[in-house]
Amino acid sequence: MSGTNSSSLTPGFFILNGVPGLEAAHIWISLPFCFLYIVAVVGNCGLIYLVSHEEALHQPMYYFLALISFTDVILCTTTVPNMLCIFWFNLKEIDFNACLAQMFFVHMLTGMESGVLMLMALDRYVAICYPLRYATILTNSVIAKVGLATFLRSVMLIFPFSFLTKHLPYCRGNIIPHTYCDHMSVAKVSCGSFKVNAVYGLMAALLIGVFDICCISVSYTMILRAVVSLSTTEARHKAFGTCTSHICAIVITYVPAFFTFFTHRFGRHNIPHHIHIIVANIYLLLPPTLNPIVYGVKTKQIREGVIKFLLGDKVDFTSDK
Repeated sequence: MSGTNSSSLTPGFFILNGVPGLEAAHIWISLPFCFLYIVAVVGNCGLIYLVSHEEALHQPMYYFLALISFTDVILCTTTVPNMLCIFWFNLKEIDFNACLAQMFFVHMLTGMESGVLMLMALDRYVAICYPLRYATILTNSVIAKVGLATFLRSVMLIFPFSFLTKHLPYCRGNIIPHTYCDHMSVAKVSCGSFKVNAVYGLMAALLIGVFDICCISVSYTMILRAVVSLSTTEARHKAFGTCTSHICAIVITYVPAFFTFFTHRFGRHNIPHHIHIIVANIYLLLPPTLNPIVYGVKTKQIREGVIKFLLGDKVDFTSDK
């Protein structure tokens, strides 16, 4: 096998094959991905800049938004430039260790994004259910600690992916039918048993994704109870209106994630492989692209901050979101 160390059965490099079956359309496929990547980077960097420079946005909700934007920028940059090199220049080789590093960052950052969405749900819960204590509960110290805890959780749960994958024997070849190094896509190239990888991958998905969704569900159940108990329709609409951006972000993130997860395990014989690959890429690109747009449109303070930045006008940030 080309690029393989025969004594250790560890390849020197892998070959990322892009979207199998659609090689002739790689250029056309790359165009929307490139556009989405540019929008994602510009939008998220703009949000980070806005939150860091507008003192009125120095609030827990916007700190979490800046954190998820930072995560999204790194996540996109970890995969898309390499993908475009495959589509445009046919540069398919990736070093074995670089592949493991990419795999780690992809899964760690998606886990981080899920965790931050969970923290944002808790933020909305405190803001609506305990509005008078909001500033004292979610202090800068607390935000830093929960953000660090979310990061460490993702690192500790995802790091074994690289360890388990690195010690598999690769004697079938080194061609990965994907645009980036996904955990199970790499493991399936192995000629050994990857059952441990599959089981641990499922366990990590449960400990991150399912746990976060449960916390989000509990938070919104409590929020719904609090909103329903408000005396007027206007008050209920105003309270729940502060959650609409976050709900949209949850839908944008988890719907393609669940589609990818379940079809990869249960529908692989019924759905063409190139559909799996395209959806997996959309899963990585769609949330980073749409989150800044959703928050920019739905959140009044961010919208006014953008107008202030572009026009140099003085905008009143004291009005409701």
